[in-house]
Amino acid sequence: MARFVTIGYGDREGYDSTEAAVLDEAHAHDMRLREAGTVMGIADSPVQVRNLNGAGMTVQSGSFLSSALPVAGFAIIEAETLEEATQIASRTPCAVAQGVVEVWPLLEAP
Repeated sequence: MARFVTIGYGDREGYDSTEAAVLDEAHAHDMRLREAGTVMGIADSPVQVRNLNGAGMTVQSGSFLSSALPVAGFAIIEAETLEEATQIASRTPCAVAQGVVEVWPLLEAP
């Protein structure tokens, strides 16, 4: 099984404009993933960490990347293929509630 990192983007406006039945099924889908052992969570406020040339750490509040929608959450899913991973991600709350989910293949570190 391969691992994939998913990053969900979405906002309250998109969530609130989505039909309750669609959201209920998306939340049930997430619950099944968690019960199967998927690691997932809701994003909180990030910090940026730097240690240029190993000369000392600096920490700055805020995200480094910017996007049209805020980051809503993360998950590490297992799937046989990228296609299967995208099918799994397509049923999550961010994907169905006017947001978007990125699916990143997670390669083994050397």
